[in-house]
Amino acid sequence: MDRIPTVAGMFYPAGEASCRREVEAFLRAADAEAPERPIRGGLVPHAGWAYSGATAAHVFSALAQQQAPETVILFGAVHSWGVPRPSVYPAGNWRTPVGPLAVDAELAERLLAEGADLVVNSADAHADEHSIEVQLPFVRHLFPEARILPIAVPPVGDAAQVGAVAAAAVQGLGRRAVALGSTDLTHYGPRYGMAPAGVGQPGLRWARDNDARMLDLAVDMADDKVLAEARGHHNACGAGAVAAAIRFSRALGATQGQLLDYTTSYDVMPEGMPTDLVGYGAVIYY
Repeated sequence: MDRIPTVAGMFYPAGEASCRREVEAFLRAADAEAPERPIRGGLVPHAGWAYSGATAAHVFSALAQQQAPETVILFGAVHSWGVPRPSVYPAGNWRTPVGPLAVDAELAERLLAEGADLVVNSADAHADEHSIEVQLPFVRHLFPEARILPIAVPPVGDAAQVGAVAAAAVQGLGRRAVALGSTDLTHYGPRYGMAPAGVGQPGLRWARDNDARMLDLAVDMADDKVLAEARGHHNACGAGAVAAAIRFSRALGATQGQLLDYTTSYDVMPEGMPTDLVGYGAVIYY
């Protein structure tokens, strides 16, 4: 069972050479300084690389400076109907332009067994979702021997517990693993039906302040607060994935979060006055 890319050629390059060149360029520009303690997890954005690839690369650059993981768990945002429960992609491969990544089927099986009342087995939940897919060329380029475990996590009340169960499964199998939660931040402007401060610089400032509330919680590892924050202020489309990644990281010993980069789509491409824009943040946990 192979999962075929759905946004290659739109969100990131579809050709092997061009995809690898972009990954390498993003990583060179990021040049993040890794902490002395092992990174257990992180948060990465998932827009088209032209907007968010440079921000996501900060997390991958930091991860590249420590021992390669055996498995990368990816907690993805859910942007479509029909995914009411956290959903595990159980086996097979995810294709990327720079090569395939095998799913850690043994870890998936253990997670599904230990979290039987929490997660479901559903490859279909991942069929049209891009939030995990756009991370995978980075993973494949940096860690070609690693396996992955994709888990779509809607913003349900027990989302954080998915991270705890995943951590227990990792520990039970003795896996060397890291977990990445995928989210973008505030979607601001008339296009998104959210412009309380209007357009222009006031709107940009409002969006940045709105993002800061979510990023402060993320850095503080407040997995018990991010869902309510996102519901109240619409500043994370992947709040469930954020909560799961934080809880996973804490369960494996992380005690600190660090913001590596923050930007908005307007900062990346400042054309005209700010109108419609999205925020992006990169966080690591160690």
